[in-house]
Amino acid sequence: MISLLDTRTIAAAKSALTVSHVPDGMDAFVLAELARLGQPVAYILSDGQRMADIEQNLSFAAPEIPVLTLPAWDCLPYDRVSPSADTSARRLTALSGLVAHGKKPHAAIVLVTVNAMLQKVAPAEVIDSLGFSARPGNQIKMDDIAARLERNGFERVATVREVGEFAVRGGILDVFVPGSEEPVRLDFFGDTLESIRTFDPASQRTIGQARSLDLHPMSEVTLTPDSISRFRKNYLSLFGAATRDDALYAAVSEGRRYAGMEHWLPLFHDHLDTVFDYLKGFRIVTDHTVREAAEERAKLIRDYYEARLNTGTPGKGHLSQGTPYKPVPPERLYLGAGEFGRMLDTHAPLRLTPFAEHDGEARKVIEIAARPGPRWAKTAIETGEGNTRTNVFDQAVKYIAEKRAAGSKVLIAGWSEGSLDRLLQVLDEHGLANLKSVSALKDLDGLKKGEAATAVLSLEGGFEAGDLVIVGEQDILGDRMVRRSKRRKRAADFISEVAGLDEGSIVVHAEHGIGRFVGLRTIEAAGAPHACLELLYADDAKLFLPVENIDLLSRYGSEGSDAQLDKLGGGAWQMRKAKLKKRLLDMAGALIRVAAERMMRMAPVLTTQEGLYDEFAARFPYDETEDQLNAIEAVRGDLGAGRPMDRLICGDVGFGKTEVALRAAFIAAMNGIQVAVVVPTTLLARQHFKTFTERFRGLPIRIQQASRLVGAKELNLVKKEVAEGKTDIVVGTHALLGTGVNFANLGLLIIDENSISASSTRNA
Repeated sequence: MISLLDTRTIAAAKSALTVSHVPDGMDAFVLAELARLGQPVAYILSDGQRMADIEQNLSFAAPEIPVLTLPAWDCLPYDRVSPSADTSARRLTALSGLVAHGKKPHAAIVLVTVNAMLQKVAPAEVIDSLGFSARPGNQIKMDDIAARLERNGFERVATVREVGEFAVRGGILDVFVPGSEEPVRLDFFGDTLESIRTFDPASQRTIGQARSLDLHPMSEVTLTPDSISRFRKNYLSLFGAATRDDALYAAVSEGRRYAGMEHWLPLFHDHLDTVFDYLKGFRIVTDHTVREAAEERAKLIRDYYEARLNTGTPGKGHLSQGTPYKPVPPERLYLGAGEFGRMLDTHAPLRLTPFAEHDGEARKVIEIAARPGPRWAKTAIETGEGNTRTNVFDQAVKYIAEKRAAGSKVLIAGWSEGSLDRLLQVLDEHGLANLKSVSALKDLDGLKKGEAATAVLSLEGGFEAGDLVIVGEQDILGDRMVRRSKRRKRAADFISEVAGLDEGSIVVHAEHGIGRFVGLRTIEAAGAPHACLELLYADDAKLFLPVENIDLLSRYGSEGSDAQLDKLGGGAWQMRKAKLKKRLLDMAGALIRVAAERMMRMAPVLTTQEGLYDEFAARFPYDETEDQLNAIEAVRGDLGAGRPMDRLICGDVGFGKTEVALRAAFIAAMNGIQVAVVVPTTLLARQHFKTFTERFRGLPIRIQQASRLVGAKELNLVKKEVAEGKTDIVVGTHALLGTGVNFANLGLLIIDENSISASSTRNA
């Protein structure tokens, strides 16, 4: 697609090569062009925060080419905590994918950070043995899978609710695999895997079917008899005899997992591989600062090692001085900057730089005719034109028109669907037309003359490369100001002072999740006393929160003293928050779609003569409350609006919700429209049937009941009359909405919200 890039010359180069004048954001497109030649490509990034953006851009530039991401551990070197479950899952998925790629090479792109390249990993044969796949119909012993899960760091529990847990009940094994959105349920018949189903961890109800299960361990350290024996031998050889307070050695010797044990990874193996060993056959591509980043990282690793070696503690406070920390020498767990550079040179790396460079003794430079696009917003600020009549939108529209007229393929990119839509609306007001949304770079070949494309891309700015012109959102609107939104709390939930907490209270920390307040403690930090709140988490882990940060705590939603505490340093809390946010967004999107469809549809206008309606209302033996009258009038307005109604009436027991339903049913039935009243239980069905019968006595309205309290013969007659339109109002359980009941002219559905399936029924 990028005609000016001679990819074949680049791919054929046997020595180090630099491609200059590669604008920021163009690197993903260069990687895609190289991978299309059939050779796998590995891109080493200095900044891991760009990985997600490049991955998204690759899905646009080359959606047909698989992409693997290999991040570094998301904890500090020589930390006391383990990498998060999500990071470990991504790493092991990538390493397993690289092992599989070695067996069957194909075009692929691997994104890896400098930090991950410096970090040594378990041998490829070990990673290969950790992977496990299963499909329905396979002959597998459930006990073997359970034993494998325990060895690979999964926790056996009674009920699976969080990532990294598994449970066995009879012939069923539940497991929540890292990287999966939902846990899966394996159903066995003997040694045969009959089915794999996903389920909701909250309700434990099955959601859908899965074709296969790809199982990756929770940690890069597996506790097998061999690995434990090897650890003990190497630990004693390196550090000497273990002391009584050596919790790491004691835990591993007993086959128990220990927080942060991954930092002693070399002791569990005879040798470690480097990521370079996994990338055999890959064309290595780097950004222009990768060597400098490696040097800085290596210095940081050395600093952390020396700090651990000198103090043996994470800090200088007296609180943690009793726990020993014996760090593994850096050269056993990490590559040095010099070693990394030498290994990189043996792979004839391709270096991408946005700057102009010239040939040197050790490196050839290829210059491409690409350049960053104009930044109208930045130019206006720097030249002081922001207050003049010059308009950046007019300039952008003019630029796009000129490029289209010259035959270039123009793509307008936004950071998100919402921001792109807002940008296009403004550009449309300034005369930009003939736009086409595309999902892949190849779609630009199908643009008609005078057309421009639009897409969502994570680009800091646009660029021009041959006949490809990309205009970024920030080129027009300026730099994005990313601000963390502060969470608003209700006053009742907000904890403003320690006095508002009782010892043993359940609290929720914004970053670490559910914990238990133990009390107020004074600890020494940086040589000075500090007042902190002591919070207890799962596995007796403790968090000391400075009192000035008490705003990070909120009250637990219920009194439940038996609430399950979160694991300190684990990723379950963050995953639950992300999952809930996604569910809320999905729910909001579904509600918006339903509301939009309702607004587009027409419905019969249902009204009644005032005298007849007033006569029916007069049968109500009580005085209506103000809120009740408001609800009744709102429902009458909905029925007479000529559009589908979706009205929710809220109120406690005895507050008159049934009267609102009765009057709505009266209006509908008097207009010849059938009414169905759905209730949660058969007893409530009988109660509503009696109420409706008494209120409609003397009116030409036929009311029937459909529940288990009705005999089979009578129930069949009710269904028949409902289908023939002889029944005006039918009261029953949710079975009324089943396939066995057909309505002649159903126009009003009244649902008792006590029904378990009320929300889903209402949208059905």
